[in-house]
Amino acid sequence: MSDSSPRKLSQHLVDPELRSFVDAFPDEILTMEKLPEVRKRFQEKADQNFVRVVPAHLERKEIRLTSRDGLAEITALMYLNKQGNRPSPAFLHIHGGGLVAGCARAHDRRNLRLCGELGITVLSVDYRLAPENPYPAAMQDCLGALDWLFENAAAVGIDPAAIAVGGDSAGGGLAAGLCQAVRDEGTDSIASQHLVYPMLDHQTGMPEQPTNPLVGEYVWTPQKNQFGWQSYLGPQKPVSPAVPAAAERLNNLPPAWIWVGQLDLFRDESISYANRLMTEGVPTELHVVPGAVHGFSQVTDAALTVRFESEYVDSFRHLLLANIDST
Repeated sequence: MSDSSPRKLSQHLVDPELRSFVDAFPDEILTMEKLPEVRKRFQEKADQNFVRVVPAHLERKEIRLTSRDGLAEITALMYLNKQGNRPSPAFLHIHGGGLVAGCARAHDRRNLRLCGELGITVLSVDYRLAPENPYPAAMQDCLGALDWLFENAAAVGIDPAAIAVGGDSAGGGLAAGLCQAVRDEGTDSIASQHLVYPMLDHQTGMPEQPTNPLVGEYVWTPQKNQFGWQSYLGPQKPVSPAVPAAAERLNNLPPAWIWVGQLDLFRDESISYANRLMTEGVPTELHVVPGAVHGFSQVTDAALTVRFESEYVDSFRHLLLANIDST
């Protein structure tokens, strides 16, 4: 990166083990024309991280689901621990990709770890992507996956009182919106929400809503964020559950664990959302980590990533498993 680069402002704050990652990450304007290439890169990265040989005590299989509105058939990856206790807790995982890219395979290693270490049954859903499928398509797909977990709990060996949701980036935003939708319906109950640098607020990156110049310089920029939100929302008004930060109230939501980097574009919206949750009485744990940029965990051997992955697994011990142990 040259000294004249406009992306130099926060370079001194980037964790040293992440600098080669941020320097090599494509610095591009996201457009409809560029989207196929971006999706291809997401897919290639997911394929590289996909575990080829699953441990003998675990099972990973692809299943077919129907969206809540019945308009689409979608796929999901299910992870089962064959040596685990039944009924087991379950986790609906929602992948990232700015609402316009990504796939369930991208988080294969982490989902296998959750299943293997904690005995959690994981369902990772491949929801429909924008702009071809704007809101409410992705939300309807996630609701359909959640419905499947509740409806098939007995057959699969899941404890319906111990189903958590979560995801990274766009997946974290969808998970937060999902919690709001389920609360408002009043039919089922989500045990906890695990949000990794979640995409919560459609206003982030708007010219009239300038962000701190030290956030969002790397990986996911204000321009990309606006492309993602505009692709997803289309003509839809920015209200809950499409935009979690737009919810009028955040009370009676599941306990939340939120993790975001100090240099991440989503830092301030994550802090604001966590503060609102706490103000409205929702048990909330917020981690804001120095040196971390959006998508940093792609650098799998960095000490920061090792720390994050450990804290991520621990969040399920504290919020999901402890809940079961106390009942």
